[in-house]
Amino acid sequence: MTDTTQRTRPLRVLAAMSGGVDSAVAAARAAEAGHDVTGVHLALSANPQSFRTGARGCCTIEDSRDARRAADVIGIPFYVWDLADRFREDVVEDFVAEYEAGRTPNPCLRCNEKIKFAALLDKALALGFDAVCTGHYAQVIVNSDGTRELHRASDMAKDQSYVLGVLDDRQLAHAMFPLGDTVTTKDEIRAEAERRGLAVAKKPDSHDICFIADGDTQGFLASRLGKAEGDIVDESGAKLGTHEGAYGFTIGQRKGLRIGTPAPDGKPRYVLDISPVDNTVTVGPADALDVNALTAVKPRWCGAAPTGPGTYTAQLRAHGGETEVTAEVVDGTLEVTFGEPVRGVAPGQAIVLYDGTRVVGSATIASTVRATAGVA
Repeated sequence: MTDTTQRTRPLRVLAAMSGGVDSAVAAARAAEAGHDVTGVHLALSANPQSFRTGARGCCTIEDSRDARRAADVIGIPFYVWDLADRFREDVVEDFVAEYEAGRTPNPCLRCNEKIKFAALLDKALALGFDAVCTGHYAQVIVNSDGTRELHRASDMAKDQSYVLGVLDDRQLAHAMFPLGDTVTTKDEIRAEAERRGLAVAKKPDSHDICFIADGDTQGFLASRLGKAEGDIVDESGAKLGTHEGAYGFTIGQRKGLRIGTPAPDGKPRYVLDISPVDNTVTVGPADALDVNALTAVKPRWCGAAPTGPGTYTAQLRAHGGETEVTAEVVDGTLEVTFGEPVRGVAPGQAIVLYDGTRVVGSATIASTVRATAGVA
């Protein structure tokens, strides 16, 4: 098996350059490998000044200029493509709608699915490019029969395969991740960028949502959805306090509940359920967050869909660990049972299944079965 960066013939590669160090080094490596590389920066905001600056964004004027300077140093052509309308519809509006429905979305995963490996890839293929290159830490493996598999990065500490679990066969066939087989620290990637003369070598990373300029997710949602006062209740339905919008909470949240009355046992309380129908947030003890099983919808497979029940490991959040599960597709939905209870699983999040290091596929969590009782 070989990685796509090791293909025998040079490819026409479109390198998505966010303005950060990872995508710049990825583009440089693709060019160094002999591919015909063109850099492109995606303009994802109709008003880029409103997007985050001073960090690894993907949307600001500052990021666009950093990407252009990196392309100049690498010696590749560079363009800016306006995908602001598509980004607003497929990522930002989806993000708001999911929170309004009481779910917890992952906008980075949705951006990979709808923007970088759908809108961008479709345009790239129409222009005659063979592959889209990004700075994600993951590997595409080409088997001897020509089929492709998505695998974790060599360095688990930097692995980003979770947010790529939405990619299908067609998208994998045109994906290139030059950083995926690198067993190096981020400091070494920065040192490589510096050796290559890339000014982004010392540019800081960010794990915030790029389209929320100040990092205040609750404030952003309030500006879009308006304030809507509702009750915070315990598991018995007793009122403990009020809130200004159920959309401002997520399953497992502990901080920011503003409940004046302490729990009888003196222990912290967590968000157990969010009901947009009656605008109620239910809180309770940590062990009430334990989940035995879940149902997930809209599965997407990185290869052939599995048949029958199987044993896998699953990842439930971008920076989370793995847990053993059994999973089976039943009438188009993914039914998952955990080997041991897991805590704080929120509808709207993605579950990504793995077979060893291979990404099997992903689906969106619709409901969970609590270890104590009931369905969330």
